[in-house]
Amino acid sequence: MTMITTTDQLEQAVAALTQSDFVTVDTEFIRETTFWPELCVIQLASPDHTAIVDALAPGLDLAAFFKLMADEKIVKVFHAARQDIEIIFHLGNLIPHPVFDTQVAAMVCGFGDAIAYDQLVQRIVGAQIDKSSRFTDWRRRPLSEKQLDYALADVTHLRDIYLHLKSSLEAEGRTEWVLDEMKILTARETYDMHPDDAWKRLKMRLRKPVELAVLRSVAAWREREARERNVPRGRVIKDDAIYEIAQQQPRDAEAMSRLRTIPKGWERSNMATGLLNAVNLALDLPKEDMPRLPKSVQSPEGAGAAAELLKVLLRLVTEEHGVAAKVVATTDEIDRIAAEGDADDIPALQGWRREVFGEKALQLINGELCLKFENKKIRAVEWPDAKTATENNQISTAD
Repeated sequence: MTMITTTDQLEQAVAALTQSDFVTVDTEFIRETTFWPELCVIQLASPDHTAIVDALAPGLDLAAFFKLMADEKIVKVFHAARQDIEIIFHLGNLIPHPVFDTQVAAMVCGFGDAIAYDQLVQRIVGAQIDKSSRFTDWRRRPLSEKQLDYALADVTHLRDIYLHLKSSLEAEGRTEWVLDEMKILTARETYDMHPDDAWKRLKMRLRKPVELAVLRSVAAWREREARERNVPRGRVIKDDAIYEIAQQQPRDAEAMSRLRTIPKGWERSNMATGLLNAVNLALDLPKEDMPRLPKSVQSPEGAGAAAELLKVLLRLVTEEHGVAAKVVATTDEIDRIAAEGDADDIPALQGWRREVFGEKALQLINGELCLKFENKKIRAVEWPDAKTATENNQISTAD
């Protein structure tokens, strides 16, 4: 198949694709040496048409493609959509809508946690994808027929997968479950992260407010540097260095030179000046302005054994409903339910997740539900004395 390389060709292809109520979409990109992904190829397919676009073609205007992504009448179907949406948002300043992510839908339909596209193709379509072109340098031209075939397979099989999953969701009454997930996936704040929030991407190994203040300030500085220079975050400074800086809190170049994670001589560079400014800015904050660890990443006291029981319950209900555990509740959410109970900001206690798991989870920690091992199987059963136990507990508390 010939790649689209001109604006006229792209406009004609989009005109044909818009005759359908859905379009499958995939992108090929390179980002190993840059902060922003470099879009190389766009693949599109409807039931009757396919197109493969050379996004690097000189003079090519992608306006028609972005218009298609914004067309509310056409569902844009992706598999594992986040990185594709990130590229579209960066280049076109828009979030595709409406969107259907087959990886999310597959989890809701019981295909396991984050199933890979080639596995989904095999299980639903019964086809095998040749993955030998998976690590192609998509910037090189010309692309071979084998590479083009590999790229197109990412959207042609996706048509059948979409129709299959859509039908399954409708039959099971779970369409709204996926639509709820798509609202999160297509929220602008998911992709338009402020540099001051970059620290929330890091694993929270630290607890003290002063350490978190330095962590936040240095992570924000690194985010701005990486974006401005268009280099990966790790090329500016590694995560391990950020943690050490947050703990050691160097105020000058001499103190920085003693850090294990800082390369020798780096403390005299121009970037080091900006980094030290970020550290001192954080250290000079009033204590009341220093951050506290977000609830979602704290290790709540009292979680312990209750959390372990909740994990067993999660496995039971997800097996019963034929849905992946990962899409119902995370480990952090389970820990918080165990420690805090019915908190408003825990996703597992909202919407369809509450119906499937959340209500039973609250019953379990409140003593209204128990896990029973019988005939070599574990079952969740209502505790017959739950009401009496609750009343007695209230009386004891009052006394």
